[in-house]
Amino acid sequence: MPSTPLRPLIVLPAYNEEQALGPLLDEISEALPALDCLVVSDGSSDGTVAIARSRGVVVVDLPFNLGVGGAMRAGFRYALRNGYTAVVQVDADGQHDPRDVPRLVADLDRADIVIGARFAGAGEYSARGPRRWAMKVLASVIGRIARTKLTDATSGFKASGPKAVRLFAEMYPAEYLGDTVEALVIAARAGLRIRQSPVAMRDRQGGVPSHHPVRAAAYLARASMALIFAMTRSKVELTKAEVAQ
Repeated sequence: MPSTPLRPLIVLPAYNEEQALGPLLDEISEALPALDCLVVSDGSSDGTVAIARSRGVVVVDLPFNLGVGGAMRAGFRYALRNGYTAVVQVDADGQHDPRDVPRLVADLDRADIVIGARFAGAGEYSARGPRRWAMKVLASVIGRIARTKLTDATSGFKASGPKAVRLFAEMYPAEYLGDTVEALVIAARAGLRIRQSPVAMRDRQGGVPSHHPVRAAAYLARASMALIFAMTRSKVELTKAEVAQ
């Protein structure tokens, strides 16, 4: 349990999200006026950076597209260097409801990472075919590794507490699905506590989905490889000094 109040930072990894980003930042500002936001533009070539800056939001503008993992690693490093003790990842496409953020942060009093779970009884989000089957398998396997019940291990809506922020600022996977599958395995093997909280997903507010239907069949193979790669990494040890901070 955190000994002092957390100082959360909302991090939005964004790749060419000019259509959805503006309304989402307005919504966050209205719903969560006390929280700071950071937009990590992941090599965007559209108006993503200009839109964020026009609303007074701090932007990390990456020169190349690194993927969500690379963008979030930059976000965690920014948070650590600027005194934030918690990070909440919110997708820039508007699918995550900012009103759920305080609940995820509050749940950090019982965990180091809180996943906003799409398949935990809230909302009507669904996935079909091989992709949904892979999600179920991954949730089951990672749940066993983390010694907790999980129904959604690939959600991008997550809150990370102080231990997780320090860990992920040093090593956050940039590979495909690394920001979800591999990151959770790394955290679990480092002894961090993981739990989930049900959330309702919304429709994408603009832009193009990152997963095209024709790629759904490849999801299972990629997810399996991400899990195997995660398990081959050396176990991460948090020192007593890190835990005490």
